[in-house]
Amino acid sequence: MPTTLVNSIASWFLKKRFHQIELFLKYPNEVQNELLFNLIEDAKDTKIGKEYDFASIKNYRTFAERIPVSTYEDYHDVIDRSRNGETNIFWPSPIKWFAKSSGTTNAKSKFIPVSMESLEDCHYAAGKDLLCMYLNNNEDSQMFTGKSLRLGGSKELYRENGTVFGDLSAILIDNMPLWAEFSSTPSNKVSLMSDWEHKMQAIVDETINENVTSLTGVPSWMLVLLNNALETTGKKNLFDIWPNLEVYFHGGVSFTPYEDQYKKLLPKSDFKYYEIYNASEGFFAIQDQNNSSELLLMLDYGIFYEFIPMDTYGTSEQKVIPLSEVELHKNYALIITTNAGLWRYKIGDTIRFTSVNPYRIKVSGRTKHHINVFGEELIIENAEDALKKVCKKTNSEIVDYTAAPIFMKDKEKGAHEWIIEFKTPPEDIDYFNELFDNALKALNSDYEAKRFNNITLNKPTIHIARKHLFYDWLKQSNKLGGQHKVPRLSNTRCYIDELLALNL
Repeated sequence: MPTTLVNSIASWFLKKRFHQIELFLKYPNEVQNELLFNLIEDAKDTKIGKEYDFASIKNYRTFAERIPVSTYEDYHDVIDRSRNGETNIFWPSPIKWFAKSSGTTNAKSKFIPVSMESLEDCHYAAGKDLLCMYLNNNEDSQMFTGKSLRLGGSKELYRENGTVFGDLSAILIDNMPLWAEFSSTPSNKVSLMSDWEHKMQAIVDETINENVTSLTGVPSWMLVLLNNALETTGKKNLFDIWPNLEVYFHGGVSFTPYEDQYKKLLPKSDFKYYEIYNASEGFFAIQDQNNSSELLLMLDYGIFYEFIPMDTYGTSEQKVIPLSEVELHKNYALIITTNAGLWRYKIGDTIRFTSVNPYRIKVSGRTKHHINVFGEELIIENAEDALKKVCKKTNSEIVDYTAAPIFMKDKEKGAHEWIIEFKTPPEDIDYFNELFDNALKALNSDYEAKRFNNITLNKPTIHIARKHLFYDWLKQSNKLGGQHKVPRLSNTRCYIDELLALNL
């Protein structure tokens, strides 16, 4: 079948979905409410359904009063039982797959249940919707005349007790329909290689002669792959390798620190970037407009959303609210109830709404990844916005970074300590630090108050990391590739002290 015909058929099929999307755009709260009661009805005869008497829950208020907000630790025992083959605990259909996730560099692994329903109605549905959004906005797209270069996890799948676990990306690839495999590169064999460093070169070798029209993967690791491709081929930019490349679909970490580096590798003004917000627990939001940093919250994937305002998070005043009560520009912790049996589950991410008609969001950070030792409430979004502004002013580029508090000792005031690996370092790190400190003050009034006349906080301390420091740190922990991320901010010094010890 000619590729142009494939492109036309795929475009027609995917655009049909747009009419369903319009339904939840018009009736968001009704769609969410109906979805919640479908989940409750489906799970009423499970062990958790009987424990909380799902059959008698008739409204959201009863649901919220009866079922506690949970964390992974609350689910740990029942997930272990499910992995050992016990069924009907928290979801009626058998759970065959578990996405192994750390989310950060913590040693403890999580095994997130992936039901058939969440696989089909959430993860795969989202992949189709992402294409639907893109094609709806770019009617002259020729994406389907070539292949998508996908960069997934580095772990193989492991089978035990009749269940399977591994990176979510490996689970998705293993269950991928034939049409999706046909339109992707590299091959499944290469995609699922477990040795990350050998895998990167194998991907380059297999893809440089393909007609790649799109890229899909986490920005930090995709950047490593693309630079390897340029080094292998000796080309100046990626269009010299893949002339028909038109879009990069990215997610997993903030794109802000990497944006300028990508624009150098992809020097065409009409090249598109599309962001997604997904995790092992589900697929939540998709960029639905060209040249936008806002993500449309997807409301019909079998996920019911609730939110905790971060100004009360973890306090006696903490409250949980449904979608209908959110406010613009407030920071919220995300709570999900899913079609894989996670009930009122704290995913650990924070978001804020940029629009409520329709509901669009930006991911602002992690509930555990911030610095608030001195009441400064510094979040990842503040850090990355400030770094981007200062890098632009100083003509510098950042590869990776992390930060932690310097705790008060005796009469010495506290401070923030940063370790930053630069691709292009600033000429004067002290000037960089001064601009950075001022940028943080402008973005965060709590930080500004603590820095005023050095009342509580001294100016930041910045260390320049040696080349490949963060890569070596991840490698020594066997955490290269996939979903492994460098923790940006921490209230403890556990990460930064390890990095400083390696920075020799």
